[in-house]
Amino acid sequence: MSNPDPLQVSALTLRWFVRPESSAAPVVVTGAFDVLHVGHVRFLSDVRRRRPELPVVVGVEDDERVRGWKGPTRPVNPEDERAEVLAALRCVDGVFVISGPGDVTGWAAYADLLRPLGIAALAFTDGDPHTDAKRRGVHALGAEAWEMPMTRGRSTSAALNRLANSL
Repeated sequence: MSNPDPLQVSALTLRWFVRPESSAAPVVVTGAFDVLHVGHVRFLSDVRRRRPELPVVVGVEDDERVRGWKGPTRPVNPEDERAEVLAALRCVDGVFVISGPGDVTGWAAYADLLRPLGIAALAFTDGDPHTDAKRRGVHALGAEAWEMPMTRGRSTSAALNRLANSL
């Protein structure tokens, strides 16, 4: 028996939670979206306003990937609940869950994941530590990179710290 192709073993996959109704090339956002807060809502609303004719599709990292990056107490909310909350936002047209080994984080793996979607753009926050990689990935896809403003002081980690300090 031959060894499986290592690229196939380590590839990211997506599972649709809600497919967008439009077949137009979407604007994609990816992330953990663990505890939804006003920063997320403002960001996604800004993405929608930038090109309202394009569907906004959100990729939610699965529980295993978030746990690997943020530690054993995260995510707070399971992947399907995070996807459900995002799908309920009027500025979001579709949601999918991203699965794969936690150490697969490079731009090529995300480009391979997003290529079948024929994306128009990838939106991410100003100051994202993976900005350079995201720009390389969207360039490889022939899409646009949208660096959007971040709501300062509003993050899941900050919200969880405020909660812990209030107990």
